[in-house]
Amino acid sequence: MRIAIAGGTGFVGNALVKKLLEKKHEIFILTRDISNKQHSKNLYYVQWLNDDDSPEDNLESIDVFINLAGESINSGRWTEERKKRILNSRITATKEVIRIISRLEEKPYTLINASAVGYYGTSKVETFTEASRKSGTDFLAETVRRWEEEASKAEEFEVRTVFCRFGIILEKNDGALPRIALPYKLFAGGTVGTGSQLVSWIHLGDAVNGILFCIEQEQLQGPVNFTSPYPVTMKEFGQILGEVLNRPHWIPAPGFALKIALGEMSTLVLEGQKVLPEKLQSFGYEFLYPDLKAALSDIYQ
Repeated sequence: MRIAIAGGTGFVGNALVKKLLEKKHEIFILTRDISNKQHSKNLYYVQWLNDDDSPEDNLESIDVFINLAGESINSGRWTEERKKRILNSRITATKEVIRIISRLEEKPYTLINASAVGYYGTSKVETFTEASRKSGTDFLAETVRRWEEEASKAEEFEVRTVFCRFGIILEKNDGALPRIALPYKLFAGGTVGTGSQLVSWIHLGDAVNGILFCIEQEQLQGPVNFTSPYPVTMKEFGQILGEVLNRPHWIPAPGFALKIALGEMSTLVLEGQKVLPEKLQSFGYEFLYPDLKAALSDIYQ
């Protein structure tokens, strides 16, 4: 297949591109600057999001469009300026994806658009599935709602659209896990907040394989939760992480300290949510790492 990817150089994008190339697909990565990029076998770079760029000229006969573009929510305190960048980066990129699709004479048959379980908001008692229609009211929920709303415009061109609502993606060198693991590596790990808040997580390998699964399952559309079927409490997460790293789990991180350090971003680890991947399971997806200990053991082997 011919597959266009926006955000193909992020940590999910890198892993996904590697997997797709292994499967002999032809990949077109959209990037702001192609001057320092080298084409290789089945891998091409297309410039976009600059004045006078016309990426659609190089994307005819694309089968699948994958949009992973957007500033990371994990790389800094959520100041008002940063929140604007988080939102605007996603809306701007998605608007351009839709514009490109509108200009293509032959439309892709599928748009895979990144999203997040933040759509549901936080809760200590509710269980969220794709059937949970009501979105949350916090910053992340509003961001995801507007992001999906923009991507859904692809359906106007009869393009099957999938919203990959990612939980916390576990990977050794990027995302949230290195921040969570650092205190343990310094022998200072412990329960974060009350410890009772639930963590909905997914191994990077399942995030990548899940995207491929969504491409292949032509009846699958709309929101799809990308989380392990077995969420854990933050206390359990820390205990298992300490065991895998052979480090103690003993010094608690009180909630008020995290709020001071992280500001509004602290809700990601202090509030929690239980999200289940009903659609992936109902369509027969088999997780590589449904169990947290197995997932972390693979990451830190």
